[in-house]
Amino acid sequence: MRIFGIVALAVLTAASPPAESRTSKPMLLGKHWMAITVKPLAATAGARMFHQGGNAVDAACAMLAATSTMWDVLSWGGETQALIYHPGQNKVIGINALGVAPSGATPEFFRERGMEVPPEYGPLAAVTPGTPGGLMVMLAEYGELSLAEVLAPSIEMAEGYPMEAQAADGIERMKEEIRQWPASRELFLVHEGEAREAPHPGEIFRQPDLRRTLEKLVAAEREALEAGSSRKEAIYAAYRRFYEGDIAEAFVAGSREVGGLHTLEDLANWQVHIEEPVQTRYKDIDVYKLTSWVQGPVMLQALNMAERVDLASMGYNSARYIHTLYQIMNHAFADRDFYYGDPYFPPEEPMAGLLSKDYAAARLKGLDPARNDPLVKPGDPYRFQRGDNPFLEYLENWTNAVDEDAGVMPPWQQASLEQERHDAQFLAGTTSIQAADADGWVVSVTPSGGWIPAVVAGDTGIGMSQRMQSFVLDPAQNPYNVVAPGKRPRATLTPGMALRDGKPYLSFAVQGGDSQDQNLLQFFLNVVEFGMNVQEAVEAPNFWSYQLRNSFGDHRAQPGRILLNEKIPAWVRAQLVDMGYEPEYRDRTSGPITAIEFDQDSGVMMGGASDFGEDYGVGW
Repeated sequence: MRIFGIVALAVLTAASPPAESRTSKPMLLGKHWMAITVKPLAATAGARMFHQGGNAVDAACAMLAATSTMWDVLSWGGETQALIYHPGQNKVIGINALGVAPSGATPEFFRERGMEVPPEYGPLAAVTPGTPGGLMVMLAEYGELSLAEVLAPSIEMAEGYPMEAQAADGIERMKEEIRQWPASRELFLVHEGEAREAPHPGEIFRQPDLRRTLEKLVAAEREALEAGSSRKEAIYAAYRRFYEGDIAEAFVAGSREVGGLHTLEDLANWQVHIEEPVQTRYKDIDVYKLTSWVQGPVMLQALNMAERVDLASMGYNSARYIHTLYQIMNHAFADRDFYYGDPYFPPEEPMAGLLSKDYAAARLKGLDPARNDPLVKPGDPYRFQRGDNPFLEYLENWTNAVDEDAGVMPPWQQASLEQERHDAQFLAGTTSIQAADADGWVVSVTPSGGWIPAVVAGDTGIGMSQRMQSFVLDPAQNPYNVVAPGKRPRATLTPGMALRDGKPYLSFAVQGGDSQDQNLLQFFLNVVEFGMNVQEAVEAPNFWSYQLRNSFGDHRAQPGRILLNEKIPAWVRAQLVDMGYEPEYRDRTSGPITAIEFDQDSGVMMGGASDFGEDYGVGW
């Protein structure tokens, strides 16, 4: 491969990682089990499951339930995506618990209301709840404990827990939006009429409606067990109560009374899919991601291109390394923005072509070795699989170019308030969960949805999702991701897992909307190409491209914009400007990654929890 060999650039390393870097947090070590997530209380809930004899799936479900109860980055009405390594089957399993657009959610419906895309929040942004179903299916199929045991920590929290500052301050910032919806106002604005209407950091936050909903699930399980059902059957009895019983009725009534579109049929017809993930091999490592209903294949596409370039020789975060990886990511994300969508809805996404090594080689030939290309377009993967591209006309006219008259993004150097809004959308709330045990179970989860400002559905205590905003209305933007009833939006949520010699090697995930697979790609390369341990890799400074289309808000791209770490030296900054980039700088650019690395020879698990937020792990 000679494309980047012709560039007359000095390989100047911005921050060559030393053999033993000092980290803000120590690497977590364990032999029996490990539980890592973005909230200390949630990690404690996972540890409780291990102490009760549960496996990594039980722990992951308890952590999911606890974080859903804390509102900061998701709630119980959101969505859940997971990868599970099954040691008995020696395979990675995908869990698709993303909600679908409800009845009546059509492009015409939104256009009639003057919208160019579905709204960012509110009742019309909500798909059907996915997290309760995803949790119960994972627990029933692969866990060992009862639903009552797994939900016990979250029920205790619903009775009252000291709210952390991040969530409390988020409520205060969004109180005017929250005030629109009666159940949300009653729950969150506990000091209504005072200067600060949100809970104070550390104040006991009580959720009686949510507690009753969770207790109904436990009651359904208990009644089924008493009637002679198996553990698995009893958990599915609770599942049916949520999606077909009185909880569904209350949720739909709560949605409809504030203008939502949900029907009882929408909830009853929705289902969790247990599916095969997609994968690629990077050198001797098999990397797994969920398929086209999330952005995960982007990382696999990028690895297929990166494998053909000697990244390590360029130097960690040198101008040449940053430029090369930025261009690789932009080509992969352009494909995401055009070809990814719900694989259970026709037409079928061309995933075989997108993930082919020959397609990666063809895409790599289009990279400019000297300058940023702001006009990167999707490729045509159909040439690398059977079939003809059904959307060639849309492909030929597709662009991320700056064109105000065409309604595309004005220059990103705009009013600071508007830019802050864009960036908040770009990094919209998510969380991540990692769990593993000595028996070989490994779980990586990226749940989200229903974050503040959430619409609480009536007296259920459940926050409604905001994921419908990731749809488009115009097939010219992405013909595979046009909103339709019963369809999943293409989401950003993207857990990752890697095997070496058929055994777990890395489990990793991150919050942060469209930045997720950018951060995870760099994390992976930090470990594999630059020899960092897992804690060094999660704390290492990354860079972010904004040249991809935002999956939230107005779906606009910002070509040439790049976020760099403040530690990037002056000569690298100057080189990047000369290459056509418009850089900006922050003191932290690692992304809040959670990860576990496995030493199969010793049986030791090594955990990494980012120093970018409240990420926390417990191991034994």
